[in-house]
Amino acid sequence: MVLSRLGPPPDIRYFTPEQEAVATCLLVQLLDQSDEPDERRIPVTAMIDARLAEGESDGWHYADMPPDGDAWCQTLSHLDADAAKQFGRGFASCSLDEQARLVQAVQDLGSDAWHGLPAAQVWSLWTRYACTAFYSHPWAWDEIGFSGPAYPRGYKNAGVGKREPFEVRDQQPDLDPLRRGE
Repeated sequence: MVLSRLGPPPDIRYFTPEQEAVATCLLVQLLDQSDEPDERRIPVTAMIDARLAEGESDGWHYADMPPDGDAWCQTLSHLDADAAKQFGRGFASCSLDEQARLVQAVQDLGSDAWHGLPAAQVWSLWTRYACTAFYSHPWAWDEIGFSGPAYPRGYKNAGVGKREPFEVRDQQPDLDPLRRGE
């Protein structure tokens, strides 16, 4: 699984080409990957697209937001429309500074509405998916000093009550940790 993340990114299946262009620029802004050459940039857009195409969400979404896939498509369209209104061209055609101003404007709204959606929840959607994809990639692990999973093929001693060789038995196994505060 880990080594597959180092190969070519999956084909885009969920986003339209226009949405892919906007999403890529948005994610470069959020993750500050503008200085990375394209071949060394973590393919976050493709990773998010694959999740959405497979229907893999976080298992929940805000009640006042559409499901994540729809929310992504809507917010990318809104971002593109804001760029066209403010700068006379689509988001992907804007300069990095112009893109940054548009993205910052969404964050600055806080709990106010942005195109009928709570801006804070739009921000949460973008950053949750961006961080999940980015930090699942081995190149990001290099940047933060994480050497990778201890067992690339899975845990050695999986199962209830089974411990890995480095784990120790609880000193008071019968004490319920939720009752400690009573």
